[in-house]
Amino acid sequence: MKSQVKLFSGIATEDLANKIATAYGQPLGKLVHYRFSDGELQASYEESIRGHSVFIMQSTMPPADNLMELLLLIDAAKRASARQIVAVLPYFGYARQDRKDQPRVAIGAKLVADMLAVAGATRVMTMDLHADQIQGFFNVPVDHLYASTIFLPYLKKLNIENLTIAAPDMGGSKRANGYAKHLKADIVICYKQRAKANVIESMTAIGEIEGRNIVLVDDLVDTGGTLCKAADMMMERGALSVRAICTHPVLSGKAYENIQNSKLTELIVTDTIPLKEQSSKIKVLTVSDLFAKVINSVHNYESISSNFIL
Repeated sequence: MKSQVKLFSGIATEDLANKIATAYGQPLGKLVHYRFSDGELQASYEESIRGHSVFIMQSTMPPADNLMELLLLIDAAKRASARQIVAVLPYFGYARQDRKDQPRVAIGAKLVADMLAVAGATRVMTMDLHADQIQGFFNVPVDHLYASTIFLPYLKKLNIENLTIAAPDMGGSKRANGYAKHLKADIVICYKQRAKANVIESMTAIGEIEGRNIVLVDDLVDTGGTLCKAADMMMERGALSVRAICTHPVLSGKAYENIQNSKLTELIVTDTIPLKEQSSKIKVLTVSDLFAKVINSVHNYESISSNFIL
């Protein structure tokens, strides 16, 4: 008997998971989520998954309960004799801890990769990792999707004249260069110095800004400090407008206030992480259709490269 696809979701990503399930053409599987009085999580499958391909969807942004729930669901699927267990993490938390950049720190991304494999994940599907090399932390196949598949058609529809793509820091230059080549646009690189995490000491830019419509490209936005400072700096240097596209809207601290009060025309994000608040400056594009297509391709052992633009 051919293995069937079973789609399940953790609590944190239910809205996106329902969209993915709708796009795929079948409802989410039945789960029971239980929390003990001390806060401990327990989750159980309420239908047979023996011999089936199980796709478990959960972004692992804080709190850590989101990661823990995903691990419990993977372990439960393994013990229920699922044939294949695919951990679908639209947002892979702890990805910023991808190297030992100072003494006595953990490499959080590698730790999470090991935890997923030990729990029983036979495959991982995610989107826009903070660094591509994180794929090498896994000893199971990784399907790394790119939000450029969603963002580029949106940018083309805007038909922006005098377009320049900008990287908010040196680390994002490769991503920005890919967008610039595809859109046949100029590129600007921002250089920032941090006093400490989430605190920018100074920022400058390399490239032509005056008279240009700027689009900043990044994988995630946390407090919004970098994007807002870059937008303000570019407008002061004569930019006509500044937009930003960021895959993962972490948006912690005063992020919503910072974005609303900045000179950004628009912040375009995806729904890999649900918004905590609504903002007139934030536009959300869904990744549900893309994930549904790739889930179908993975299950049928088909190539997924046709789903990528960059």
